[in-house]
Amino acid sequence: MSNGKLDRRDFLKVMGVGGVAASVAACDGPSYITSEQGAEQVIPYLSPEEYVIPGKGVWYASTCLQCPAGCGVRGRVREGRVLKLEGNPDTSLNAGKLCQMGQAGLQNHYNPDRVTAPMIRDGGALKEATWEQALALIEEKTGPNSGISGSRFAWLTGPTSGHQGVLLKAHLEAMGSSNHFVHEVINTKVWQAVSRDMLGQSMPTLRLDKAKLVLSFGADFLGTWMSPIHFSGQYGKFRSAPDRGMLIQAEPSMTLTGANADLWVALRPGTEGILALGIANLLIHKEKMDASMLPAAARQLIDRYDVATTSSNTGVSGDRLVRIARHLKNKSPSLVIAGASAAGHAEGYQAVAAAMLLNMVLGNVGKTILPTNEFPFPQLKPIEGGTADLGRFAKALEAGQLDVVFYDGANPLFAAPGHLKLGEKLDAVPFKVAFSQFMDETTARADVVLPVASALEDWGTHVASYMGDETAISFQQPLMEPIFPGTRSTGDLLLALIKMRKPGPFDEIDDFYGYLQSAIGTIPGAIKGDGEDEINTQLWNHILQKGVLEVPAETTTFETSIPAITLSDHSDNAGYPYHLVPTPRAGFYDGRHANIPWLQEAPDQITKVVWNSWAELHPSMAARLGVEEGDIVKITAAGGVIEAMAYIHKGIHPEVVAVPMGQGHTEYGRYAQGRGVNPLSILDPGNDGKTGEMALYGTRIKVEATGRAGRLVKTGATETQHGRKIVATITGDQLRRTEGS
Repeated sequence: MSNGKLDRRDFLKVMGVGGVAASVAACDGPSYITSEQGAEQVIPYLSPEEYVIPGKGVWYASTCLQCPAGCGVRGRVREGRVLKLEGNPDTSLNAGKLCQMGQAGLQNHYNPDRVTAPMIRDGGALKEATWEQALALIEEKTGPNSGISGSRFAWLTGPTSGHQGVLLKAHLEAMGSSNHFVHEVINTKVWQAVSRDMLGQSMPTLRLDKAKLVLSFGADFLGTWMSPIHFSGQYGKFRSAPDRGMLIQAEPSMTLTGANADLWVALRPGTEGILALGIANLLIHKEKMDASMLPAAARQLIDRYDVATTSSNTGVSGDRLVRIARHLKNKSPSLVIAGASAAGHAEGYQAVAAAMLLNMVLGNVGKTILPTNEFPFPQLKPIEGGTADLGRFAKALEAGQLDVVFYDGANPLFAAPGHLKLGEKLDAVPFKVAFSQFMDETTARADVVLPVASALEDWGTHVASYMGDETAISFQQPLMEPIFPGTRSTGDLLLALIKMRKPGPFDEIDDFYGYLQSAIGTIPGAIKGDGEDEINTQLWNHILQKGVLEVPAETTTFETSIPAITLSDHSDNAGYPYHLVPTPRAGFYDGRHANIPWLQEAPDQITKVVWNSWAELHPSMAARLGVEEGDIVKITAAGGVIEAMAYIHKGIHPEVVAVPMGQGHTEYGRYAQGRGVNPLSILDPGNDGKTGEMALYGTRIKVEATGRAGRLVKTGATETQHGRKIVATITGDQLRRTEGS
């Protein structure tokens, strides 16, 4: 970049620094770094011949993009190829640890089904094209002479942050559009909305390691909720404390977190809020805890849910309710959290608010729930996704409001329930462009497909939605040269789109790499020296070596309030007597990793099943249906039918059928296509009344035996000891008496 025609205001806006941060940045002169200067830096893929020692691996830092958590990684590169990924110990978010999805990022990178060249729809079919042809067609349809109105243009993406987010916003501004739909099936939008309303902050810091008891309403914090690797580290400290913390997990179907719990409680879907209020009732009336901080309306609501009412709604026995309340009273401070199963209903906001209310009764706010530091650069903050935007996107399509749609990092056609009829609505959009690595369901419907580099071949900056104790910008750098020369950087493509539509400040930027270097020079407190060379050699190399840049942040305080909470009693449905629970699992996640064979063959954390879908049934339901493990059952909802092999175990409520997310792809390559079923496809219409998030756990179903049988492929032939007591067990009290504290 040259400093040519850019004034100070335009420069800071382009670099993603605004507001208070821009004022502080004005104390330093801007750093303009050219591509030529950048090419001279110590970057592994640019000049590998200087760093290759045959047989010797070198580790480089980057950021994991396998899920939205944003963990830091280090990749071992040997002779120009990245061979192994591990957690980055220099990031406090994951402190050197990495989950199986992060480890499997290598197979995403080396996957043989990647899109390797641009494609253009011709005569109804996608055919390979040159980059010049693809970009020329995009300019024809979206350029300044295209006649496209900004209000009829939209981006649909997954969560984004950092300087990619800055460029995406800049492209929307260049198009004159504000239509950005952000989609993420597994999200914490309801938790954030409740936290914002009741604490004044959407992402408070949670300290499991400071709690003596954790009560979780369906928050799988060891598997898929928020930042699992970060919480796993805290969980280790929680368990290793002198008095060993206690975990109680209440949910309809057992998660990985539930499998680790001291007390696992099966409850009806949609009754998590009632359970929270019932426990609060016992704490106030039986355990005599102070509730004077609660308004009269909240006290009246809690008084409604005595033991009998709570038990009849949730299916949890009265003595168990009393036991949970007593544990919470005796083990202080505690922490109450609410995840997917609590949030995924028409009253999800109310249920999560009831859980937060329980935190207030227990005095956890300020002890295990702490204010988070304020990230100082709002333009770089994450733009988070949920399911509400998918519904809004479908409505915009139905109303014929969009003529051009760009996609990146989202596969809405796989995740959308059938009742949205999203495929038909998308086909009516005249022009669709997909930024994609793989031919997934949504990419296959595009008119232009732009193959993008993998996370291990590209540059980027990222800001985690949940940061824990660290306020930082994570850096992503290429760990090797692109495997397929026909792919391009997402950042470079965004820059090309901006210049194509509206010449201006971004014309001064040569490429995304030089842009990132210049952007770092504008961050207040980031410049280590007085001269440009010092910024280049000292700061830039330091960031690349560490993989993260800590930034100054302001401390904040809570502003607590208690909203009106209303909950409905559980009701039966004679036509559809059971509940469908589409469970997210660490592995396939929401289906984005079904094309990775390592994760297809990795045994499920609960069932140990591989390479297929299954339906989890309680033994009592299986007995009523007359089915055994492997028998195929038919699951019917108002919106459709799926069939899956039965897996029978006690880790599920008797009125629930759980089908894991992830399988059932109709596209997405050889490892995913045509395998298993997609439970999201038969979800009933319905949204949380407060946030608009889809009621993922609100679908009622009926279940029938088909009379056909299959065979579940899983590790281990049996899950019972057949009375032989191969593994002896003792109670916790016995352990303490014989082994000491």
